[in-house]
Amino acid sequence: MYMMMLPRKNEFSLLDDIFHDFDYFDNKIMKTDIKEHDKKYDIIIDLPGYSKEDIKISIEDGYLTINASMNKDEKVHEEGKFVRRERYFGECKRSFYVGDNLETEDIKATYKNGTLILEVPKKEQKKISEKRYVQID
Repeated sequence: MYMMMLPRKNEFSLLDDIFHDFDYFDNKIMKTDIKEHDKKYDIIIDLPGYSKEDIKISIEDGYLTINASMNKDEKVHEEGKFVRRERYFGECKRSFYVGDNLETEDIKATYKNGTLILEVPKKEQKKISEKRYVQID
């Protein structure tokens, strides 16, 4: 007796495929936790399957941006074909406002076992002056 590993085509439900397609978009989002400490924040981001070289972290105009990209496996397989592909290939990006007073040297980043941890120090922001009004003549 043989065990069927894949369902037959007539067992697939169109609704199943439609609802499973929402998983595709969910896979592109960087799952993130932010933990506050007295003098810093820890930003913990799940990036499974990415290598350290696939991840770029930048600061511009007060925004900390994490960009991760993974190239699709372009190797030609001589035997077999994919019946379903769920592993994500492509690019995802996430930004956080951290203020204008931080430089790249201020942030410590570590990546291990598919988890990126960014230590972002708390720095005093520039004092925003009180609201002033312009005199109308």
